[in-house]
Amino acid sequence: MIGIRSVLLTRDGKVPDLAAMEAHRVAMVPPDSVGGSLLPLAGLAEGVMIAKDAPFLTHANSAAAAETMLVDGEADAIFGWMPAVADGQPDVAGGTVARLEMAGLSKAALQVVWTSGLLRYGPHAVRSDLDPEAKRRLTVFLINLRSMSPDVYDLLESKHSGGFAVAGPKDYAMAAAIVRLVSGNGR
Repeated sequence: MIGIRSVLLTRDGKVPDLAAMEAHRVAMVPPDSVGGSLLPLAGLAEGVMIAKDAPFLTHANSAAAAETMLVDGEADAIFGWMPAVADGQPDVAGGTVARLEMAGLSKAALQVVWTSGLLRYGPHAVRSDLDPEAKRRLTVFLINLRSMSPDVYDLLESKHSGGFAVAGPKDYAMAAAIVRLVSGNGR
């Protein structure tokens, strides 16, 4: 996994697209949740503008409470999250869909209405004053570690693995959008 994406999930096709969202009850987790609140608000700021106090949003006290609202039919959709993988990699289970399945909903009953941009996990970083030869060796080591020693790699990145890769501004565009949102510069 290289990060997460926010998703708008609906049950049994109740919310067919983003344009229909305002006519339905949408559960949203507490405002401090990155995947289920901050990321959708920031991600939708570019297109379908929604305010955190929009009348169709039902704010839950926790992710579990929001998920229960969808399971019990008190909400037609929910903002949640899913693990993001590198291009060309198979999807991995997890996130809100897995939690809803554990709560008794079938995966077939759930549809993804919208997916945000990637919120990438943090990059590996080295000090700028590190000797250039040491940087080169470290780069070679980290790039090859996953294929050469998967067990050692798993020890280094057991929860948020994604490999060692060059990061650029586009990789953190969603993080920047969240910062703009919470600082009041987003809308």
